[in-house]
Amino acid sequence: MTQDTSVCLPACLPVCLSACLPACPSVRPLTHPPTHPSIHPSIRSSVRPSVVRPSVRPSVRPSVHLSIHPSVIHPSIHPSSIHPSIHPSVRPSIHPSIHPSIHPSIHPSHNANDTTPTCEEEEEISGKQRPKRLLSLDTFRGFALTVMVFVNYGGGGYWFFQHAPWNGLTVADLVMPWFVFIIGTSVVLAFRSMQRRRVRRLQLLRKITWRTGVLLMLGFCFLNYSPRDGPLSWSWLRIPGVLQRLGFTYFILSLLQTFWGQKEISLTEHRWWSSVQDVVVYWPQWLIIILLETLWLCVTFLMPVPDCPTGYLGAGGIGDHGLYPNCTGGAAGYIDRWMFGDNMYRYPTCKEMYQTTQPFDPEGVLGTVNSIVMGFLGMQAGKILLFYRGADVRILCRFLLWAVILGISAAILTKCTRDEGFIPVNKNLWSLSYVTCMGCFSFLLLAGIYLVTDMKGWWTGQPFLYPGMNSILVYVGHSLLGFYFPFSWMMRFQESHWEWLFQSLCGTALWLLISYLLYRKKFFLKI
Repeated sequence: MTQDTSVCLPACLPVCLSACLPACPSVRPLTHPPTHPSIHPSIRSSVRPSVVRPSVRPSVRPSVHLSIHPSVIHPSIHPSSIHPSIHPSVRPSIHPSIHPSIHPSIHPSHNANDTTPTCEEEEEISGKQRPKRLLSLDTFRGFALTVMVFVNYGGGGYWFFQHAPWNGLTVADLVMPWFVFIIGTSVVLAFRSMQRRRVRRLQLLRKITWRTGVLLMLGFCFLNYSPRDGPLSWSWLRIPGVLQRLGFTYFILSLLQTFWGQKEISLTEHRWWSSVQDVVVYWPQWLIIILLETLWLCVTFLMPVPDCPTGYLGAGGIGDHGLYPNCTGGAAGYIDRWMFGDNMYRYPTCKEMYQTTQPFDPEGVLGTVNSIVMGFLGMQAGKILLFYRGADVRILCRFLLWAVILGISAAILTKCTRDEGFIPVNKNLWSLSYVTCMGCFSFLLLAGIYLVTDMKGWWTGQPFLYPGMNSILVYVGHSLLGFYFPFSWMMRFQESHWEWLFQSLCGTALWLLISYLLYRKKFFLKI
């Protein structure tokens, strides 16, 4: 590893001078005016060394300052008194210091009238150290992925590890929004890092497009087909999917951060909006999100659907006394059937209970709009981590405040009921109440993990840290290999939960072990 000599040289010169000059009898050591014993000068270097100009009264006692500008030599020091072995570009200069009772130091130069530090200035002052990776984010991602693997491997056969048939919420319905939330948080932190490295916007757009394309192709070509579907046929191959939704959500969120993200974050404390500055400075992003949510509301509740009541949110089939058998999903289902035809999900959760005949895809077009809103809530968590980094208590308070706001919103929209609210919680539709409810849970869970990992250090995030750092490999791998031994096998006692539970736990534990071994080998699959 190489070091910047402009940083090391000012700190090394006093040591070199004190060690070399007394050892040379032919050269008389330099003498300087005595300084007050309470003075302890310290030298901080900036990226570009500069000469500090006198700014105090001449009656103040001088102190020695080393500068590497060859043209600046104090007249009281004759050039002949400088040891010839010292590089000619290094000359000592004496400048008036500040009051002896204050420890003088040299800071990176910036506008003296600007008292509001930016993140870039703080990074330069701290020595340009690489930011520490957030354990809480990787742990949160790994926890969500572990629950997803367990659910997809059967969840022990328990009903609460299966998706809700239509309205309502189960443990299985929590996982997907957590992933979307984490994507939003990661976008803010990753783009902040790239913007600090002066990555051009065109390069960012190329990276965004590439990652989105890879996610779409992985989902469409590898995960949308299952052996239980029979021979592969393009006539019914599913077009929407989980990775497709994640990829498109990532694409939109990345565009928001690329064009309307803040390159410099000023820590303002004296503006009227300083308490909500992490929201106000991103007002273009908020405007776009509000427009998207308005679009979802208008299409959902105002778009006419043939043979269905306007604003219908039911499952169709035998639901609602069998009055609307072909209206599964209302406007959302109608749009998907019009766009994709038979290339949709073949096993909707409402099919068995409500005996529906119309296809319905839980990763459809209209639900993706609210997926973007969910990811934007995750972006807000990332902005809080950036604006208030180092202030752990303020970060926790912000997380809890957002959880309370979103929780109250969900309670109002649902009237604290499953089916009787204005907008019921529905994972299939990704309803607005579902987004606010899951946003509340996401902020609470992230706050708890942040407290015990990054803030207090009580937990290192293991074992969830390992799959969290290799999420793409674990997700794609568990989907492709889930029907093969040793991840699953033909069970003999299907009437009992114990073999279901044992198989689900074994498959999940194997992927935790695989991710741990890959972590030990420093192998991380990235797109």
